[in-house]
Amino acid sequence: MPDVVRLHAKIHGFVQGVSFRYYTQRQAQALGLNGWVRNCYDGSVEVVIEGERESVHKLLSWLRRGPPSAEVERVDVRWEKCQGALGFEVRF
Repeated sequence: MPDVVRLHAKIHGFVQGVSFRYYTQRQAQALGLNGWVRNCYDGSVEVVIEGERESVHKLLSWLRRGPPSAEVERVDVRWEKCQGALGFEVRF
């Protein structure tokens, strides 16, 4: 039985208008993760990820860098109880 976890993260910095959501979706799908990503009104990006612990940690490491044009200042992380997310979507 795999060790499945849920991560709720908020990424701060220059993270909107740089395709952050779409790069995140591509990274998550490549790692076999479920969840969603969306822009927030305060200029941050919010991400919820569910999947195997090792893969979630890999995506978290990527989130701390972001795509080439992004400038990530900080990532706030909260671990939550899994809710059985399926697929990975960009929310608007």
